[in-house]
Amino acid sequence: MFRVVAFLAAILSVAAFAPVARVAKSNALRMSFESEIGAQAPLGFWDPLGLLKDADAARFERLRTVETKHGRISMLAILGHLVTTAGVRLPGEIAYGVPFSSVKNGLAALETIPQAGIAQIIAFIGLIELGYAARKDEIEAAQLKASGWDQATINKKLAIELNNGRAAQMGILALMVHEKLNNDPYIINSLLGAPVPFN
Repeated sequence: MFRVVAFLAAILSVAAFAPVARVAKSNALRMSFESEIGAQAPLGFWDPLGLLKDADAARFERLRTVETKHGRISMLAILGHLVTTAGVRLPGEIAYGVPFSSVKNGLAALETIPQAGIAQIIAFIGLIELGYAARKDEIEAAQLKASGWDQATINKKLAIELNNGRAAQMGILALMVHEKLNNDPYIINSLLGAPVPFN
């Protein structure tokens, strides 16, 4: 039964990458977003929830900023999940009497870290968010200038970042779901006969 479910899941996930024959065009505003970076094969412009139905350019830019931010966070989350599962830990303690080496992997880490430590992590993330938001345009302009890329290369790199971020968002969600289902986030490895020990 499990093999049948795994096979069906694999077939359905492959169908997600099949080319789209045509893209529906419902209104003029929607058409204006079809040429934006990120509206590319195989899905083209994809807005199944209609978030951009009556949106203007400011709303689109806000949603794009949020998408990019979540993509970057998800890419870091995937990296952190892989690195900690491989056994790499920082030296020292995350809290008094709690060494990094004793912290579990994945979501189970929240059980190991004291509540005050989690509050400090959330506060630190908030400070980073506020500081970056205040200087976002300046930081990004400096990075693009330092890269020396032309506009075509910049657009290509932005499209790559969006796609990698989208994939990472799905990837970290899958790792969290499988960790909670049966404590085996690397289910593909198990299916291929190379299970990864986890917690």
